[in-house]
Amino acid sequence: MTGAVLRTRALTKRYGGLLVADAVDLEVRAGELHAVIGPNGAGKTTLINQLTGEVAPDAGTIEFEGRDITALPSHRRSLLGLARTYQITSVFLDFTALENVALAAQAHSGHSYGVWRPAAREVALNRRALQALHEVGLADKREVPAAELSHGEHRQLELAMGLVARPRMLLLDEPMAGMGGAESASLSALLTSLKGRYSILLVEHDMDVVFALADRITVLVYGKAIASGTPAEIRASVEVKRAYLGERYAAG
Repeated sequence: MTGAVLRTRALTKRYGGLLVADAVDLEVRAGELHAVIGPNGAGKTTLINQLTGEVAPDAGTIEFEGRDITALPSHRRSLLGLARTYQITSVFLDFTALENVALAAQAHSGHSYGVWRPAAREVALNRRALQALHEVGLADKREVPAAELSHGEHRQLELAMGLVARPRMLLLDEPMAGMGGAESASLSALLTSLKGRYSILLVEHDMDVVFALADRITVLVYGKAIASGTPAEIRASVEVKRAYLGERYAAG
């Protein structure tokens, strides 16, 4: 891992009297998987929304690969290489897996399908889409309508829709939400395969997944980053144990 690919400084967001991001300093290094954890209402999704440009901060700055992107709109950040998945999957259920990913490729490239030409003949876009499906383990489901895929496969499909944009960094908002044990294990293996190839910011409630995958962890409580460090350092933190983790994940 080298220098920071993403950095926030004193990132602040208020909704009326509620402070949901309290001068958050965050640094994600190139090639690392950095997890953000904390209790419900800690401001984790608001943090990602600010990073992607869906929510404007009231104060502070966001830098991506050395460039200040604080004022850039979402689509400009996407074109720079920030790809995001959501807590609730967002796919076209009547489209096949391949069609969903090809559409994402088309949207990112600015390419338009020919009005009188079948989309299946768009060779370059469909090749990219199929490669992304291979990457997430869904190539054999490419002709299956999204409505027939399992919840875990929807998560894989949404990830493929992000990867087809050839991102520099992935922002994953609770990808394990609603999954059973087998699906969670499968997605964990997929994220392990992506580590090092992409810089990843992971917001997640499944602490077993977090401590198994993360290179570093930042803990948010009431909008404030109370600790940031390696999994071992987070386990050893008395403040983190008191505020969130409890006995199970404490060191020793």
